Amino acid sequence: MRFVIQRVKHADVQAGNRKIGEIEKGLLIFAGISDTDNEEIADKMVRKLLGLRIFEDENGKTNLDLHAVSGNLLIISQFTLYADCRKGNRPSFIRAGAPDKANALYEYILAECKKTVPDTQSGEFGADMKVSLVNDGPFTIILDSDEICH
Repeated sequence: MRFVIQRVKHADVQAGNRKIGEIEKGLLIFAGISDTDNEEIADKMVRKLLGLRIFEDENGKTNLDLHAVSGNLLIISQFTLYADCRKGNRPSFIRAGAPDKANALYEYILAECKKTVPDTQSGEFGADMKVSLVNDGPFTIILDSDEICH
């Protein structure tokens, strides 16, 4: 599982011509799910995500987590995080999770996040989406379950 996490001042996502998710201060997460991921891995990734202290305190130090700043989450499923570009110029997505399994894990991640951040917003699994954001920093972190869980 891979999370690309961006600290944002604002982010929104559209599917078709309708806005389906929007947050102000918080974290925009692009979530990639592989063929070997499961709920145990998702639990570890969510705990790490929610505990990240990447917001500035009163002294300008990145010392506060999402809860401390009353931030929100916008989580977008993105299978392209498992693009394999080692051969040729056309990426392979063979390591990306099968859609049914990946969607179930994506929904599980959303449900787990909503236990702590009730106003967690989301994209639409498998849809062509347009994501807009104002990155705060810029501050971007990549979490990979191969590093976090093993």
